[in-house]
Amino acid sequence: MLNMKSLPGSVTYYKSTPEFNETSTPLALRRDHTTAAGVWAKINVLEGALTYCISGDTPEAHILTVGAAGIIEPQVKHYVDVSIPVRFRVDFYR
Repeated sequence: MLNMKSLPGSVTYYKSTPEFNETSTPLALRRDHTTAAGVWAKINVLEGALTYCISGDTPEAHILTVGAAGIIEPQVKHYVDVSIPVRFRVDFYR
């Protein structure tokens, strides 16, 4: 696991997803997808754990737990593995 990126100081929060769990997480989040240009996101685990996977030439996998958020960079392919009990939401910034 590599060090997690940080949100740039220049971005501003603008919305959040509903809370998801291991059974309610949409399939779209479990497959490779990206955010739009200029959109950052932060995966906030509220209970349990999930694996945040970054795809590409140098794949990464990060175990996220309460207090250990995952930062999603704009237009970077990624997905989540929610194979164990978890509650989380995603906050978006631009």
